Amino acid sequence: MKEIGQLTVKYGDRVIGTLAETKNGMGAFQYSKEWLLDGFSISPFSLPLEERVFIPKIDVFEGVFGVFADSLPDGWGRLLVDRMLLSKHILPEEVSAIDRLGIVGSTGMGALEYYPELFGMKQQQVLDFDMLALECEKILKEEDSKDLDKLFQLGGSSGGARPKVLVMLDGESWLVKFPSTYDKKDIGEEEYRYMQCAEKCGISVPKVKLFSSKTCKGFFGAKRFDRLKDKKVHMVTVSGLLETSHRIPNLDYHDLMKLTYILTKDSSQMEEMYRRMCFNVFSHNRDDHSKNFSFLYDENEQCWKLTPAYDLTYSNSIGGEHATCINGKGKNPDIEDLLAVGKPIGLSEKKLRNITIEIKEIIEDADILHR
Repeated sequence: MKEIGQLTVKYGDRVIGTLAETKNGMGAFQYSKEWLLDGFSISPFSLPLEERVFIPKIDVFEGVFGVFADSLPDGWGRLLVDRMLLSKHILPEEVSAIDRLGIVGSTGMGALEYYPELFGMKQQQVLDFDMLALECEKILKEEDSKDLDKLFQLGGSSGGARPKVLVMLDGESWLVKFPSTYDKKDIGEEEYRYMQCAEKCGISVPKVKLFSSKTCKGFFGAKRFDRLKDKKVHMVTVSGLLETSHRIPNLDYHDLMKLTYILTKDSSQMEEMYRRMCFNVFSHNRDDHSKNFSFLYDENEQCWKLTPAYDLTYSNSIGGEHATCINGKGKNPDIEDLLAVGKPIGLSEKKLRNITIEIKEIIEDADILHR
């Protein structure tokens, strides 16, 4: 594999700009003249729409800005990419972030595409999820898989720890997950029930489905919200926006509320974030790190909006604490802590308290806390 060193970043058929590796290994970026005329800032805090060369001030994401790091596969996707590189006698540690973006090419999450594409991963239609789950298990156990190429094509651009595939089903783009080494067998059913419960709590969720299986109660699937028919939608995680690693628990929900206000100026979006915080606390979803919150850019309305909720399960983070603190508390926050985070959004304490108690009761009635 030849080193690229420079990539053209595109949004559909429009050139956003150029990403190039500097002599000290940092990813410099510059918007194209055309994008400066009619485009938008792809990362408002780090990459304002200006005619200059941007270079990361700190090396958080292998030398590239967070918005580009969001395109890099991690967890399962990175494991697949590394296995594929090794199969081609390429040492993964010698492949730069820019070259890895070239591997992602046009198949990454969100709307950004990178050219030239190195491996040409393409989306496929697959229906035998039991077979794919078995092959994923082999990869996790460091065994050889006869379907490494297929798994790479289906999931090599994905993030997150759990094995997953990105597939087209009946003309729609779906993400389907399989259990990881550390998951219980029926994690798919659990996530499906969590999503149903979150929707009852007034939280925006994607279209979800429990795909049938002969080996478990089903595989969790969600319709991709970064795809609208044939159009890709620009998406950035909180991690990418704030240039902070999701592996470091350094945020509070106060930060997320403030960020939501700055980006959206929409009180309904802030209430949505409040509901998600309450849900995560009462449902014991403590893996609420900065990559599990994202924003979509609506180019027609020229505004940012929260994505539908995702990655909701019974989970723990480092030390059993929330990855994102609640009013300074990582463990066992109470209702007063939740209210303290919510008060700045402008809703009355009475309404905030009613929302909080309602979500708590819905979760208790749903009986989803089985561990």
